[in-house]
Amino acid sequence: MTRSINTANTAEECDTSCSGSTMDLAAAKAELIDDQAAVQFADWFKAFSDPTRVKIISALLKRELCVHDLTVLLEMGQSAVSHQLRYLRNLRIVKRRKVGKTVYYSLDDAHIEQIFLQTLQHTNHA
Repeated sequence: MTRSINTANTAEECDTSCSGSTMDLAAAKAELIDDQAAVQFADWFKAFSDPTRVKIISALLKRELCVHDLTVLLEMGQSAVSHQLRYLRNLRIVKRRKVGKTVYYSLDDAHIEQIFLQTLQHTNHA
């Protein structure tokens, strides 16, 4: 048995008779995020698209950890963890502090923690 799907109620486009809203589109366009900021914003959220990076951020929420600690927590090789940390550091999501030969990582600032926790709360919202 085949079922037909009514796309008229689910289409994400205007009806052919739509002439647009009464909104001042020039003003709305002036308020849009600029191209460079949009790219940076998207790149920043790409960092949260990888489960390993999400786990690293989660581990660093409450404490500073060295690379070795993270490899044990994540059960991953040092090379893989270091690669992800470098990616996060380039986006200023984490920062590092070197003591002798040991490198400690922490979240770059409180904004990272707030965004992460808000996103986690939204994800867990039923």
